[in-house]
Amino acid sequence: MRRFRFGAVIRQAGSGKEWAEKARRLEGSGFDVLLVPDHLLGPRFAPVAALTAAACATSRLRVGTLVLANDFRHPAVLAKETATLDLLSDGRLEVGLGTGWMAGDYASAGMALEPPGVRVERLAEALAVLKGLWGEGPFSFDGAHYRVRDLDQWPKPVSRPHPPLLLGAGGRRMLRLAAREADVVHLTTRVRGDGSGPDERDGGPEAYLAKLRTVREAAGERYDRLELGTSVLQAGERRAEEAWSAADSSRLEGTPQVLLGTRRDIADRLRHWRDEHDLSYFVVHHERDLGVLTPVAEELAGT
Repeated sequence: MRRFRFGAVIRQAGSGKEWAEKARRLEGSGFDVLLVPDHLLGPRFAPVAALTAAACATSRLRVGTLVLANDFRHPAVLAKETATLDLLSDGRLEVGLGTGWMAGDYASAGMALEPPGVRVERLAEALAVLKGLWGEGPFSFDGAHYRVRDLDQWPKPVSRPHPPLLLGAGGRRMLRLAAREADVVHLTTRVRGDGSGPDERDGGPEAYLAKLRTVREAAGERYDRLELGTSVLQAGERRAEEAWSAADSSRLEGTPQVLLGTRRDIADRLRHWRDEHDLSYFVVHHERDLGVLTPVAEELAGT
């Protein structure tokens, strides 16, 4: 049985000092990982620079992305950026990846949002390039989306064979890819193919349990080595979604993404999802919920 881990998404601060203070406060309160998302729109820091600053301000706290949009960066560029950050953080980096999905990001930047199948295929190739470039010696790759010729980058990651790799997944194709390739499978709500928001057909405990079954089936003998996680979108009492957020928790009652009730209620539900369904890594999606979930993290982290 895996031990509990807790992460928190921190999106911004008013200054470098405030950002460092947020990171140090998180480090001292039972959390394992500070995570930064990757969108071009909205009140969010750029992930690599923000995580570098957070790593420099702390000594134990791991730093990670939830998640980098693959379409925004060539994997050769990302391999070098992440290897550098892993070295500068003394091996505390966790690399979270997804296809990229939010239509507004693409439209505002003048990028084409291609169909989900194309984006998933491109992400699968990017994973192969990343793993190859994180390894030793020159690497070559010839795919439909990426071509790399005898590229031997420095630095290499401190973490071997590479930093822990998290894939955010809500649809069956992404769940299967994550089960085959990731170290951490982060279960999310499926989004519409046009990038306009969460898929209203996806929600509730049965759909969530079906995702877990998909991961188990696709992982095969890898399953016992996987870490399963999810984001907590509501905690304590239900509140309106943030105006800038794409999250929609209205259909997620009964899943670990909505944890209402007392501290004891929440801790008991997290134990249930860990003990019965193997979920052990829980991420606070909104800073506003840190007050509710910090005592829970302090109680359960590492147990």
